[in-house]
Amino acid sequence: MGYVQEARENHVKKKVEEALRSKMKEKALKECDYFAAKYAECASGKTLSIVWLCRKQAKELNGCLHQYTNDGVLEEMKKEYMLEQESRGSK
Repeated sequence: MGYVQEARENHVKKKVEEALRSKMKEKALKECDYFAAKYAECASGKTLSIVWLCRKQAKELNGCLHQYTNDGVLEEMKKEYMLEQESRGSK
């Protein structure tokens, strides 16, 4: 499948894409709650020292978040949305 054809198939309106991104981020925060809590615990009571004292926790949190918030995940959500819209239209 060519790039242009694939882009057309996965094209959604800007508002829909923004809603899907928001949903993706919300899911990521839920899935990575453990790492967010570890980072928050480390950061508690610190100011500038967070940068080097909590580096490990920040890396873990970012790694987890990236699993759920990347272009591949967004494209998959767009495909699911388009399929859902097609099935609603055929009813």
